[in-house]
Amino acid sequence: MSDAMPDGRPGPRGRATMPKTVANMPRQVREELSRRLHRKRGAFREEDVQVVERPLLKRAVGASALGNCMEWFDFGVYSYLAATIGKVFFPGASPGAQLISSFATFAAAFVVRPLGGLVFGPLGDRIGRQKVLATTMIMMAIGTFSIGLIPGYASIGIAAPALLLLARMVQGFSTGGEYGGATTFVAEYSPDRRRGFLSSWLDFGTFVGYALGSALVTVLNLALTDAEMLSWGWRIPFLIAGPLGLIGLYMRLKLEESPAFQKQLDEHEKSLAQASAGSEFKTIIRSHWRPLLVCMGLVLLYNVTNYMVTGFLPTYQTETVGRSTSFADLLVLIGMVWIVLLITFLGRLSDRVGRRPLYAVGAAAMIVLAVPAFLLLKADGTWQPVVGVLVLSTLLACFAAPSAATLPALFPTAVRYAAMGIGFNFAVAAFGGTTPLVTEALVDATGNDLVPAFYLMAAGLIGLVTVRFLPESAQVPLNGSQPMVGSRQELRDLIKTSRELYRFDEDRSPTR
Repeated sequence: MSDAMPDGRPGPRGRATMPKTVANMPRQVREELSRRLHRKRGAFREEDVQVVERPLLKRAVGASALGNCMEWFDFGVYSYLAATIGKVFFPGASPGAQLISSFATFAAAFVVRPLGGLVFGPLGDRIGRQKVLATTMIMMAIGTFSIGLIPGYASIGIAAPALLLLARMVQGFSTGGEYGGATTFVAEYSPDRRRGFLSSWLDFGTFVGYALGSALVTVLNLALTDAEMLSWGWRIPFLIAGPLGLIGLYMRLKLEESPAFQKQLDEHEKSLAQASAGSEFKTIIRSHWRPLLVCMGLVLLYNVTNYMVTGFLPTYQTETVGRSTSFADLLVLIGMVWIVLLITFLGRLSDRVGRRPLYAVGAAAMIVLAVPAFLLLKADGTWQPVVGVLVLSTLLACFAAPSAATLPALFPTAVRYAAMGIGFNFAVAAFGGTTPLVTEALVDATGNDLVPAFYLMAAGLIGLVTVRFLPESAQVPLNGSQPMVGSRQELRDLIKTSRELYRFDEDRSPTR
């Protein structure tokens, strides 16, 4: 144990004392800065630190969040219309088979997500994050708009579900490059001290998009008869994707490339960039398999909860519990609004207390509260189901808020986009997107309507184990990138602190 005193007083036996500014730093930040200072053999200079000016930062975060909102509105409306889509495209099947067929088409989009990640990820690391994000935006809009134009089974027979499947695969391929790229982009723009808060706006956009999709479907179900909804009403949310896509494309084309990508890498990481240029996938699997597994564990925790609430819960309420479509849609909308209210607060909290505590508390609470939450969702009356959905939504917010800051921090700049594309999309394809399909099939097969709760408990247990191996990244510079600050004053403070830290490390070094 060091003899250094954290308050500036002389330490025992004349040993070096830790300056107050250094002592007040989170341990993980102090250790990372010490490694960097030791590597460069001196304190930071101005050219060693990236300053992101406030107007540029606001534009980057705002445009990314709005683009994400539009993209996930497109992707999310399918789940709210799953029962109707099942009747339109699989009319000859039983109600249970219709739902399973509709959710199977929903899951098909996730099967091709890893392929999208494998294509768009390396492209994002080579040609830039902004160009790829513009491409995924327009592809998602085209895929969603196309669903609104496909004739039903009654008109063109088996070609109808085949075209639906094709459109969903275009959506899935696009999404394979979306979340990994958007999180990478925002994380690389964010100052280290506020990365959790600023990155949480990305998932804020995601759930606003979900909420808007849910709100629109709720209004349509209230305004139209069942026959009108089945005939043409269900198409409206999909057709809105066209103009939304053009707006999102315009916004993303106006963005500048992220500072970390412009700078690319510090001297320590240049050899990695050169080595990975020709064989990025092999480099990621061989050199980054540990953070890749951590990434997949956290994504499983987040997305099983996410698609349980956004994809499965509306159908669970109508088909399993027997409630009206309008009540089920309203229930999910309440959950989405609650998440939107919570998520940036929890993102800011993760900057203060750390990402690991937030994940750990959420995972442990999931194991304890999943069954009570579903018992409330099944209960008669109005308020018990509302409380149940608020419980699940709060847990989901605990996983969503830190994710956009935590996952990119696991990988160095040279392979960040590609590694995110692999880890995120494989986990979502295997566990997240299949959640509605698997849980509906299990409920149908077993007759036990608490199966979804047990599924959530298993995800919570996996998440709790994963957090054990998660390095704390709150306020820490991104791996392979320069330290990021949000103002010239922060720059001066960091340079001063680095001098004090380097001097302290030198004074206590046994080689001196």
